Amino acid sequence: MLALVVSAAGIATLVKAQGPGATAAAPIAEPPVSAAPGGQDGACVPASLEERAARVLVVGLPGVTASSEPIVTEVLDVGVGGVLVTEPNVVSSAQMSQLVSDLRALAGRPLLVSAGEESGRVATFRDVFGATPSARTLAARSTPSQVEEIAGEIGSKLAALGIDLDFAPVVDLDAGPAGGIIGDRSFSAEPAEAAEYGLAWARGLAGAGVHPTAKHFPGHGRVIADTHLELPLVDAGLDELRESDLVPFVELIDAGVPVIMLDHIAYRVFDPDLPASLSPKAYAFLRELGFEGVAITDSVGMGAVNLRWPFPEAAVLAISAGADAVLTTDGTQALGMRDALVEAVRSGRLPESRLDEAAGRMAALAGDDSQTLVCRSIELPALTPTSPGG
Repeated sequence: MLALVVSAAGIATLVKAQGPGATAAAPIAEPPVSAAPGGQDGACVPASLEERAARVLVVGLPGVTASSEPIVTEVLDVGVGGVLVTEPNVVSSAQMSQLVSDLRALAGRPLLVSAGEESGRVATFRDVFGATPSARTLAARSTPSQVEEIAGEIGSKLAALGIDLDFAPVVDLDAGPAGGIIGDRSFSAEPAEAAEYGLAWARGLAGAGVHPTAKHFPGHGRVIADTHLELPLVDAGLDELRESDLVPFVELIDAGVPVIMLDHIAYRVFDPDLPASLSPKAYAFLRELGFEGVAITDSVGMGAVNLRWPFPEAAVLAISAGADAVLTTDGTQALGMRDALVEAVRSGRLPESRLDEAAGRMAALAGDDSQTLVCRSIELPALTPTSPGG
């Protein structure tokens, strides 16, 4: 993997988040700065603050099945970095392919199109692709190489529809009831096995040209409460987490996974009053583990966040804490979230360098030129599939 380095301009220090119990994170190195044409004496001129702020947003399109619907224009005019496809958006493969093609054409720039296509009960395209066994069942019945092949087949189907980012695999540990919040979405409760099968799934997607996402950092399996409804608290110490929940994440980070999703669970070892998705200490620890890719929140419309912080405030807290992307299923919130980020920079609450780091990583993930957007050339880790016979 290629390491980010400290720029000539120094390092970006995160401000103290303004939510309950928030603390400042350790400094995070900026991506390297490179001059580009466009300014006086050849100095680089970044994109507008509004454009940079919008790029860190990934939003759903509630009820949309065709690009002619008004919310499509609204969301694309905001300039979001990505859209999330969910089950209500899907009618057929032909319809979905047309919708995604239209979205990209209307955006007029690289646009991440994402979905939450796991195996088993969480599958956006079940009615199009057909049902697949749960992760738990796959691990019990198949070898890692077979799982990589299955994931590759799903990845190829996603790519054919124009989906380039999948919020999978789940690498949480869980041996509880199959229908639990994680349950059979987990490959295993045993760290090494969950890591092996999670990596196989990620490699299968990557081999098909789809960015995989390891979730839900730093580990959701200890929690039985539903974060759609409340903010749970994990008391486990860091040593205990290192020996269990974190094992799969460390292995996928070392392999080059490009995206990690943070959960809406509070951890006493980080910030007991903040979900990991809004915790400066959680993001700082993720970077200490060597992760150089895109860190994205789980949907901030979930109750663990949204019952305490409105969408615009959640966006500011997340990016300030260290997130590179803020996810919500509700695209009608995009404008308010973007404008809150802009105001946070202008007021000094959010360092512009922190926003640029996040926007630059999102641009790189989308295949855009991060230097044109933020005057920094950014390279992300890349996960490669297993070589034949490997």
